Amino acid sequence: MNFKVISDDGTNKGEIKIDGKWIKCALGKNGTIDANLKREGDGKTPIGKWPIRKVYYRADKIEKPISPFETIAIEENFGWCDAAGDVNYNKFVTHPYPVSAEHLWRKDELYDICVVLGHNDDPVVDKMGSAIFLHVAHENYKPTEGCVAVKIGDLQNLLSIAKIDSAVEILA
Repeated sequence: MNFKVISDDGTNKGEIKIDGKWIKCALGKNGTIDANLKREGDGKTPIGKWPIRKVYYRADKIEKPISPFETIAIEENFGWCDAAGDVNYNKFVTHPYPVSAEHLWRKDELYDICVVLGHNDDPVVDKMGSAIFLHVAHENYKPTEGCVAVKIGDLQNLLSIAKIDSAVEILA
């Protein structure tokens, strides 16, 4: 089962098909881009079919999501390296980390559920983009830095019906 994401004319807004229904989603602040052209920090969501790798969640804020994937409670020191050139680029790390790495433990709700998508991970290519997640959207669907974001209830529903071989397919 794949979850299709369609961009609204290459903008930062789109829709994702979950359980036969089209649901609003937010995309990268600079729209979408062919995955081969994706670059670190460009604010674009890569077009392609990205397998779901792992789920992180805030156990202090929500219950463990129902899902067939490895699901891990986020700890305060969890991070994701976004420093191109680092040996752990586009990989999980713990803070403090000596180079740039996003914090998965956030003050806002965006990573209350954070689904790692298999973009640029097999093998990791330097500068081709990191931390492409499916995560919780801002209330007003504010654009992301390159991720796909939906309301938390929609994300919980997606995970509950996903299969172990499910992927998020981003279309132009």
